[in-house]
Amino acid sequence: MSCLCGGYDDACPAGVEFSVTAVTDIELALCTAPGQPGREARLIAEGDMPREVRGQGTNVRHVRNILPETAPADGLLVVEVITPGGHWSSYPPHKHDTAAEGEETALEETYYHRLNPPQGFAFQRVYTDDRSLDETVCVHDGDVVMVPRGYHPVGAPHGYDLYYLNVMAGPHRKWIFRNDPAHDWIARKA
Repeated sequence: MSCLCGGYDDACPAGVEFSVTAVTDIELALCTAPGQPGREARLIAEGDMPREVRGQGTNVRHVRNILPETAPADGLLVVEVITPGGHWSSYPPHKHDTAAEGEETALEETYYHRLNPPQGFAFQRVYTDDRSLDETVCVHDGDVVMVPRGYHPVGAPHGYDLYYLNVMAGPHRKWIFRNDPAHDWIARKA
């Protein structure tokens, strides 16, 4: 079986060969995770990608769930987020790196960043409770940040809107996160 990619967003199951032919300039992201063969390839229609606004004040961001946990797939969750300039995202800092039934799921994650205008920058921090991982990076247009574990907030400076393609994968395809206890009061205040 093969998957001919031709729509806005296509889902090709594990073990399926596929090809992409661009007839215009495109930007293509391949989001992958291990999975079980046997699912059918499908187009993810615009109407099947729920949109939502998360947060309030300078924590507002606009989310499009390309492959949410409610859609059929094996281990992959895919989300687009637009964070307006001067706002924070993935905030308060949260993590999802521990399998704790009903409390948190273990999901690795990547962020593919784009900025508007493209000469801008943003900041992303990735850190653990014990600080064995504690990195803050300045991200530029086209950068990818890997989040193998830990909390991972993102800040977009004034004047630069931040888009990121967020790809999560793990053994259980459910997004249950835990806020950093030191900053959880921000979520409770809302």
